[in-house]
Amino acid sequence: MSAVTNTKFGDASGYLAAPGTPGKKGAILLIHEWWGLDDWIRQQTDRFAQQGYVALAVDLYRGRVTNNPDEAHELMRGLPDDRALADMKAAVDYLASRPDVDPKHIGVIGWCMGGGKALSLTVNEPRLVASAINYGALVTDPAAITKINAKILGNFGEADRGIPAEDVKKFGAELTKYGKLGDIKIYPGAGHAFMNPNNKQGYNAAAAEDAQKRIDAFFDRNVKIPNS
Repeated sequence: MSAVTNTKFGDASGYLAAPGTPGKKGAILLIHEWWGLDDWIRQQTDRFAQQGYVALAVDLYRGRVTNNPDEAHELMRGLPDDRALADMKAAVDYLASRPDVDPKHIGVIGWCMGGGKALSLTVNEPRLVASAINYGALVTDPAAITKINAKILGNFGEADRGIPAEDVKKFGAELTKYGKLGDIKIYPGAGHAFMNPNNKQGYNAAAAEDAQKRIDAFFDRNVKIPNS
């Protein structure tokens, strides 16, 4: 695997990890939590590259990272939606332009704030073929739902006070209503950010393991190029 930090695309940048093998690959764009592009997101990026994907984590905060919840909240509040969407679209453009990427095999994944941003990108980027949303803010507006081209995977916590299970069920129902393929799972007893082991109070090892298996199988079916 080869890794390049601070890969530039337009006004944005990110952390890139790519397999060292020849040939076209599927690509995965990663959208970070409200902490910023931290070590955990880099680890997830490396992990996808080890599985054979060209993986790119976009830095929506443009260099800012924190482990302080108050500062993370301020960074998230200060992130303009239009700039975030433009940066994510630039990341897709960059991946699609790479000689080692098949532009018809690009997916996105996000956690927490990044889950909501991943869904926003999915609504506005028809080139995506797969979108994995982990406890991110949802949309139910038919005008947005009907724009989705990608297949959807969602992992949510039943005890997540920020994203109630009823909202998740409504999102799944709307996907079904408008003929969008969605695989939505709500984990009993799990709260927000249950996949990140750095979340000492909310990490749920059993739910995290199951969600990761679902994510890996989802991208394997929809993004990975056979024999790549």
